[in-house]
Amino acid sequence: MPSRPLLKFTEKGIYCAVAKVYLDPWKPVDKAIITHGHADHSRWGHKQYITHHTNIPIIKHRLGDINVTGKAYGETFVINNVTFSFHPAGHIIGSSQIRVEHKGEIWVFTGDYKVENDGISIPFEPIKCHTFITECTFGLPAFKWASQKDVFNDINNWWAENKSEGKTSILFGYSLGKAQRLLKYLNPEIGKIYTHGAIENMTNVIRPMVSFPETTLVTRETKKEDFIGNIVIAPPSAHGSTWIRKMVPYVTASASGWMTFRGARRRRAIDKGFVLSDHCDWDGLLTAINETGATKIITTHGYTEIFSKYLRELGYDARTEKTQYEGELAEIDTKKESEVLE
Repeated sequence: MPSRPLLKFTEKGIYCAVAKVYLDPWKPVDKAIITHGHADHSRWGHKQYITHHTNIPIIKHRLGDINVTGKAYGETFVINNVTFSFHPAGHIIGSSQIRVEHKGEIWVFTGDYKVENDGISIPFEPIKCHTFITECTFGLPAFKWASQKDVFNDINNWWAENKSEGKTSILFGYSLGKAQRLLKYLNPEIGKIYTHGAIENMTNVIRPMVSFPETTLVTRETKKEDFIGNIVIAPPSAHGSTWIRKMVPYVTASASGWMTFRGARRRRAIDKGFVLSDHCDWDGLLTAINETGATKIITTHGYTEIFSKYLRELGYDARTEKTQYEGELAEIDTKKESEVLE
């Protein structure tokens, strides 16, 4: 094994010195390998981007005319004798893990991931490796997800109940990933689905790849009476804004892993919380790690210290590293949502 680590955490991002390439760097670099389209992992300013081909239209929508190369899942590409490949992360559409191999040593960087099949993204694929870099956004035993089917039954029942009371349902979710997952499983037989501009624009980028129900963009011309009994999908930044005033009377809800905690719902003045995350829960993290066969684990963004301590108790060589990734924290950062996606 080489004396220096194959991947190193630097002030610009995760760096492979042998290949002179960065993985999801948070500062501008010459060459960046990108796991997925969320703003904390795919940033503007790199000279060259390499990503999964389905992620290209997503990051181009966000970043503009960039120099980007697309790869298929499992397709290997070599940079300075280091072999790279993308593998499904199951986080959102186009999301990938990055496998890095050099002189028999294999590292896997997950980016963000989940192990439940959402029916939109390609399901998570465990990759055998020596060192596994894992997020732990929800790395506490308190986080345990119900099945997606059960959650969407609850969401559709909530919408139907609000309709019977003559109210508009407003459901908040991050504009890339969460919003499309909500749209995919809403029951259009209940009523009409309205969307905020940030969500409508991003969904239109993804529509050629995924079948969604019909949606209607909210505009200035949309009348107050049009909303009654229907549902509006909006980013968290819309909550409390003048944009939703004409939707009165309405009931609000948020779909996020953070809705596990009642306090999170109260702090955000949300009427209803649905626990739905595009990240692993506690059991999902442990399952994914076990299936890699890795002995060395590096934890990033989330409950890193608690989770890595537990992994060490299980016998893993586990440590933490600081990054500028936020996981699902981006869903509750309304300032960022507004700046990046609207």
